Amino acid sequence: MTPTVAAAVLVAAVTHAGWNALAHRITDKLVGFTLIAGGGTLIGLATAPFVAFPAARAWPYLLGSAVIHIAYYALLMRSFRLGDFGQAYPIARGSAPLVVTVLAALFAHEVPDGWAAAGIALSCAGLTGVALWGLRGQRPDWAAIGAALATGMTIAAYTVVDGLGVRASGSATGYIAWLMAVEGLALPTYAVWRWRGDTVARLRPFAAVGLLGAALSVAAYGLVLWAQTRAELAPVAALRESSIIVGAIIGAVFFKERFGAPRIVAAGLLVVGIGLMLRAG
Repeated sequence: MTPTVAAAVLVAAVTHAGWNALAHRITDKLVGFTLIAGGGTLIGLATAPFVAFPAARAWPYLLGSAVIHIAYYALLMRSFRLGDFGQAYPIARGSAPLVVTVLAALFAHEVPDGWAAAGIALSCAGLTGVALWGLRGQRPDWAAIGAALATGMTIAAYTVVDGLGVRASGSATGYIAWLMAVEGLALPTYAVWRWRGDTVARLRPFAAVGLLGAALSVAAYGLVLWAQTRAELAPVAALRESSIIVGAIIGAVFFKERFGAPRIVAAGLLVVGIGLMLRAG
C-alpha cells in the first residue's frame, strides 16, 4: 500500500465517520437514511454521463452489492435506534475487517499471514470490550449488539463484492457512480410509499444535513473503491476502520456519550489489531 493509497483511505475513514454521525443525529432514522441514500443516487446519476461506463463483467457484482447495501442500510438504522453511536459504530465497523480477511482469502485468493491472524485475535478482544463496556452488572442488550454485528457482516460482504467488481469494471469512478445510482433507489421508494403525501414535509427540515451526509458517503466510498484497485482488500478494509476512533470521539464530543478508560483500552486493541492486519498487507 503506497502512501497515496493509505492517505486516501484515511480521508475516507474520517468522512465515513462524519456521515454516520450525521445520520445518527437525525432522530427519525428513515428520514436520515432516505436523504443520504437518495442524495447518493442523485450524485451518481449526475456523475454517470461524465465517467466511463463499467464493463459488462462488473455488473453482477454491482447489482449484488446494491442488494447487500439495502440490507446494510436497514441494519444500520436498527443498530442506531437500539444503541448509542459510540457503541454501535465501533461494533459494526470493527467486526467487518475480520470477515473481510476470510472472504478475501476465499474469493480473491489474498491469504493472510501470521500478522493478520494476530490482528484478528486482538480485534476480536477489542470488539468484545466495546460491545460490553458500561454494562455495570446489567444484562447485555443483545438486540443492539446483534444488529451492529449483523451490520458488520453486510459491510464485509459488500466490501469484497465491490472490491472484485471495481477491479473488473475498468473504471473506479464509473463503478461508484452507477453503484450509487442503483443502490440508493430502494430506500427513497419505500419511504415515499410509506409516507404518501407527507414525504416532502418529513424530509424538508433535515434536507441540508442529509444531503451533506450523502456527499460525504459518496466521497468516502469512492476513495475506498479506488484504493481497492491498487491494494489488497483486507488491508484497505482494515485501515478504513480507523474510523472507529473518529466515531468514538464524535460520540463523546457531540452526543455526550461517555468514553471511559475501558472503552479507550478496547478501542486501542481494535486499532492495534487493525494495524497488524494492515502490516499483513
